[in-house]
Amino acid sequence: MSIRVTCFVIIALFLFFYAWKDWFKSLCGLIVLMAFLEHPDMPSKLLGIQGMNLWNLLMISVLLGWFVQRRYEGCALDMPKGVNILLVIYFLIILISFLRMIADRDNIPWVGTPKLISSYLINTFKWVIPGLLLFYGCRSRERAKIAFIAILLFGFFLAVQVTRMIPPGYVFAGTDAHRRLKLNREMGFNAVDLSVILAGMSWAMVATVAFFKKRGTKLLILLIVGFVSYAQALTGGRGGFVAWGLTGLSLCLLKWRKYLILAPVVVMLLPIVFPGVASRMLVGFGTSDMSGESTIDTYQITSGRMQIWPYVIDKIRESPIIGYGQLAMIREQVTRQIRSELKDSFPHPHNAYLEWLLDNGLVGFIPVMTFYIVIIIYATKLFRDRTDPLYSATGGMTLSIVMAQLIGSMGAQTFYPREGTVVMWCAIGLTLRMTVERSKVNAAVLNQNYQDYPLPALSQTALYSNPQ
Repeated sequence: MSIRVTCFVIIALFLFFYAWKDWFKSLCGLIVLMAFLEHPDMPSKLLGIQGMNLWNLLMISVLLGWFVQRRYEGCALDMPKGVNILLVIYFLIILISFLRMIADRDNIPWVGTPKLISSYLINTFKWVIPGLLLFYGCRSRERAKIAFIAILLFGFFLAVQVTRMIPPGYVFAGTDAHRRLKLNREMGFNAVDLSVILAGMSWAMVATVAFFKKRGTKLLILLIVGFVSYAQALTGGRGGFVAWGLTGLSLCLLKWRKYLILAPVVVMLLPIVFPGVASRMLVGFGTSDMSGESTIDTYQITSGRMQIWPYVIDKIRESPIIGYGQLAMIREQVTRQIRSELKDSFPHPHNAYLEWLLDNGLVGFIPVMTFYIVIIIYATKLFRDRTDPLYSATGGMTLSIVMAQLIGSMGAQTFYPREGTVVMWCAIGLTLRMTVERSKVNAAVLNQNYQDYPLPALSQTALYSNPQ
């Protein structure tokens, strides 16, 4: 057993037992450990039992700790009603999509039923649980700070692993195949997914700077932002590069308008600082055809996506209302058709929007898109709030992570919850909690009863007042 695996086991076991004393801190530790969960060295099974690993056992311990301690905390499950309904619909869509896949599993005979249940049902819902628990438990300024630190550490440790595995020379080179293979093999995360995750994390870190009071802490976070951006450049994921640029631009338009003047400077400096990024972004432009003329190669630019999307869209048109259920790309022979006609393998549409329409139709697409729009609206209101840096930091963090995922979803990703989106769900949980508490404070102010407003039971200091 390697040193890192031993450390992982020791930390996981400590958090497992500590959850019975303080489930919230163990939950935050669980979030940090997500950065290492997919590493090939980490044991995926204990005693050969599917799904029994240290992370899952820690999750169970946190859930049991929460269940026991919640009676003493006396906190209500007060999620906004509209969001509550949208979440239930979201989960029902996933469940129905899974059941439709199971009913047609003859078209995927190489995958056993236990594996399908574990990977496409249990795991899908499992990744959302940390976010729901954060919504329930983050009711004090101290807990909010711990949650922020956990999310920042997740991004930092992902970046550390990338920089350990990819040589610095890749920042100056546009070659891509080797680094993708290396990241997949040694981290367990796809390079495209990593690029999108790190794009959101870098801006999330910038947004949380306002919450911390000490200059040293602010400077440290900004240094980590630079490190995370460097790690993202090493991934070579072009979808993540686009997500980074558009997310940053959106944040500037919403609140940081004075920094828009720096946008042209950033555009000019990036190719100088990270020439490999510019090289990757320009792949497919200026290629020569058979006659020697300069052309634009859409296959290289989109890595074949533009060629396969017409096949996916044609299939969607055959059942636009209800779709076909999960893994429709494979079950409905779209993958086979692409392999036969284009001589290329695409088991996934490489577009989360098309995948969701193919699997669940408009009936499933509309409520899920509505859910994300509502989250963006809530996060924007918090981000623009100037009464408390806690609101602004939470909203900015959630906007950064969610928008990066939504933008990255145009070229990859999925709307089925998975390990790469755990932090996004955590940010969503924090935003919903702050939205609820902010509305309570505003209502108290309107009623001119702010001085008599009851503080959260777990905090001796008002969570949503400015720190002294």
